[in-house]
Amino acid sequence: MPSSLTRDQARRRIEALRRAIAYHEKKYYVDNDPQISDAEFDGLMRELGELEARFPEFITPESPTQRVGEKPLEGFQTVTHRTPMLSMDNCYNEAELREFDERVRKLLDGRGVEYVAELKIDGLSVSIFYRDGKFAQAVTRGDGFRGDDITANVKTIRTLPLVIEEKGDVEVRGEIYLPFESFRAINRDREEKGETLFANPRNAAAGSVRLLDPREVAGRGLDTFIYYLFIDGRELPSQWESLRRLKELGFKTNPNARLCRSLDDVLRYYREWQEKRDSLDYDVDGIVLKVNSAEERTLLGATAKSPRWAVAFKFPARQATTRINDIIVQVGRTGALTPVAVLEPVRLGGVTISRSTLHNEEELRRKDIRVGDHVLIERSGDVIPHVVSVMKERRTGREKSFVWPKKCPVCGAAVFKPEGEAISRCVNPSCPARLRESVIHYASRRAMDIEGLGEALVDQLLAAGLVRSLPDIYKLRHEDLVALERMGPKSASNLLAQVEQSKKRELARLIFALGIRHVGERLARSLAERFGSLEALEQAGEEELQQVEDVGEVVARSIRFFFAQPENRTLIRKLREAGVNMRSHEAPGREARPLAGQVFVITGTLAAFTRDEAREKLEKLGAEVGSSVTKKTTCLVVGESPGSKLDRARELGVRTMGEKEFLELISSASSRNRKS
Repeated sequence: MPSSLTRDQARRRIEALRRAIAYHEKKYYVDNDPQISDAEFDGLMRELGELEARFPEFITPESPTQRVGEKPLEGFQTVTHRTPMLSMDNCYNEAELREFDERVRKLLDGRGVEYVAELKIDGLSVSIFYRDGKFAQAVTRGDGFRGDDITANVKTIRTLPLVIEEKGDVEVRGEIYLPFESFRAINRDREEKGETLFANPRNAAAGSVRLLDPREVAGRGLDTFIYYLFIDGRELPSQWESLRRLKELGFKTNPNARLCRSLDDVLRYYREWQEKRDSLDYDVDGIVLKVNSAEERTLLGATAKSPRWAVAFKFPARQATTRINDIIVQVGRTGALTPVAVLEPVRLGGVTISRSTLHNEEELRRKDIRVGDHVLIERSGDVIPHVVSVMKERRTGREKSFVWPKKCPVCGAAVFKPEGEAISRCVNPSCPARLRESVIHYASRRAMDIEGLGEALVDQLLAAGLVRSLPDIYKLRHEDLVALERMGPKSASNLLAQVEQSKKRELARLIFALGIRHVGERLARSLAERFGSLEALEQAGEEELQQVEDVGEVVARSIRFFFAQPENRTLIRKLREAGVNMRSHEAPGREARPLAGQVFVITGTLAAFTRDEAREKLEKLGAEVGSSVTKKTTCLVVGESPGSKLDRARELGVRTMGEKEFLELISSASSRNRKS
């Protein structure tokens, strides 16, 4: 980018970049038809950010760089809708649908009626305003007359254009929803954090748009389908034309809408999607039928609650009543204990359901779920069935409360539930229920770095019974390995050499590899530096542990609990007997840590190191390595093809350095470290 741009040249280039970025965002997020690589798109964003930084007078709210820029909110303002967002009447069978059609025809003097049928997205209704072609405001449906202003949060949704080619006051209405993949990712993250899981995608979407920090909303993966269009308060002549125009303006519309010229067409559409609904990556609970003609809709009008020209034809409920015959506890790959209801089998959504997740101990107690209870269960798309509510009025007195286990039901090890978390966990890394993940983590690059011991081979070793606990890795023999599928003599020898080499790894890697709850790479290094040996760490009390940076009461208790378990003490003894190094190569507490207190972030590709190697060198010198640029970041290390982190650093005024300067810093700091 030329450094001698005039203001006028900069303005024109900024406008061109915004147009190009808006085009490619639509092609990527809406049309699923990317026209450039991610690196090229990042280059456009980076250039725009650099120009806006040099010419801040040209920054506008609708610039792509401002999509996620708002500060956390203090609360939501209430907004009155210009036109009420009325709820829709429902019908549940063909007879009720025909009654709706007859009423419509009667009110229109018997004339023939065209309908538009659309999938009923199970999400959150929203009204969005554009003024002179620019995104201005977003409001929830609320009670239909007033809703919450969620402008900053809705602005983060990438399928929503920030600029449209339509002047005047434009209002669009649609549904905010959460794709199943995003829903599962959110719940996995909440489970890891010990938080209560969302029951279904709609609840998760509703909870997400009401978060007070737009930056957190941006990471939730929300999406939209838009289906109504008002220009200066007026509708287009027909709903079908509105959908076409919405698509032309860059909005994401549902591709499965259909123009139906008879009620039989509507019924065919309904039956087709009742069968195909599970093929979608979002939740639908029926179809919405709308009179196509705007003129006819005006003639039909509305009641106090609902329009007379539209109806929701619901799919058969994916809820059913059944009885809980038993409650068992399953142990997941991370050691998380999950209660599961064993149900009286019941048909639901074309599938026989015999089990339902109860999420965690706190959820079990909050709903007061007992063995013998009659319950309402729900299944949504490909989401695991869950208990909605207990029918307590049907209790007979013979129901039994469930007693939460104090021992792991798989291996008998102690169960640990960190304070303030909802999830209880088995603490034994060699528990058969979690052994696969324990071995993969132990052998990973950032832990003991056993090259070749990946997921596929771990599965073979477990299936063959060659590894029943972590120390068994060091008992592997050449003749056992060559007997495995796709494992020749050379591959077996290479793996055994890697296993042998892992015995010499630094103490910090071993501490991290053990999988102690709350102990990540950085803390593992701090613990290794402070205590110098695994034996000293094992014997440390909670008060002594809390003297280490970043160790509070919860983390100290977790570390103490881990080393107090007989299974873990046996594990460590066997690793010691196998020859695994358990002492620091440095004298405890002696390292100078010249970069202590500094926070680095890395973006792009470095020539001299991999990202992991650069992280390890920085942490060894006392620095913290973050994943995102914030006001606390000391420096951003910039390699080839940097991403949006560079834009964020410039926005916040964070120092940046290239690889040459980074290598000089590492060399200088390492030299100071050796001299100390």
